Amino acid sequence: MHRHDGHDACRTDARDMLARAEAVCRARGLQFTPLRREVLEAVAESGKAQGAYDIAERLSVPGKRVAPVSVYRALDFLMEQGLVHRIASRNAFIPCAHDHAPGEGVIFLICRTCGTVDEASTEEVEGGLERTLERAGFTPSHSILEVEGDCGLCRDQKRAP
Repeated sequence: MHRHDGHDACRTDARDMLARAEAVCRARGLQFTPLRREVLEAVAESGKAQGAYDIAERLSVPGKRVAPVSVYRALDFLMEQGLVHRIASRNAFIPCAHDHAPGEGVIFLICRTCGTVDEASTEEVEGGLERTLERAGFTPSHSILEVEGDCGLCRDQKRAP
C-alpha cells in the first residue's frame, strides 16, 4: 500500500507479500496458483486501491486476455486467506500486510483527496462495537469499518497558505 509521511499504515512490499502468501498457502495446504500470485503482485505493487477490472487489464497482454471473473476468483481466495482486503465503498482491493486475529475488526481510513487507504485497528473501537452488537443481539462474522476524510498530509496541505 502506498503511504505518505504522516500515514499510520505500514508499507506493503510486493516481495514480502508474495513470500507471506507462499508461506500461508504452504502451511494451510492450499495452492498458490500462478494467477493468484499475479493478482496479489498486481495489488501489492499498485500503490492504491484498485478494482478487479483494473487488475485484469493490468495482467492482460496482447494475445492473452485475463477475464475479470478469474481475477474475482483469485481475489476471493486472497481475501479468505487474509492477504487482501476489499474496500466496499470503492469496490476495490488493497494488500494486507497484517496477521489479523480471527474476528479482529479492521478500520480503513480512506483519504478523499489523495485516495490512500490506511488500515487501523483499536481495542477501544472494537470494544465499543462489540458492546453495541451484543445489545442488539447480533453476531458478526467479521467487521470492517470504512472512514472517509482527509489524511494528515492532505489536511495540512489544505491548511497551508
